[in-house]
Amino acid sequence: MSEVELSDIRALLGEVLGSGNSLEGLGPDAALLGAIPEFDSLAVVQLLEALQSRYGIAIDEAELDVSDFETLGSLQRFVSRHGH
Repeated sequence: MSEVELSDIRALLGEVLGSGNSLEGLGPDAALLGAIPEFDSLAVVQLLEALQSRYGIAIDEAELDVSDFETLGSLQRFVSRHGH
């Protein structure tokens, strides 16, 4: 499976949250859930839709784990596991 660039995940997250470049300095250990107020359950759903659309991946609800959304790096690994 191909590795997705962290900068691509960060940019897509910024688009979904409407944060633009404000996420630019976030590294792989940057906390997401619970740390970014705009990153709530609705934003997670919107992000999943955006990921599926952008990368042509299918994400089954049964595969989801809250730990995949804890940090930018864990989100990157989650997308990379699903291929693109």
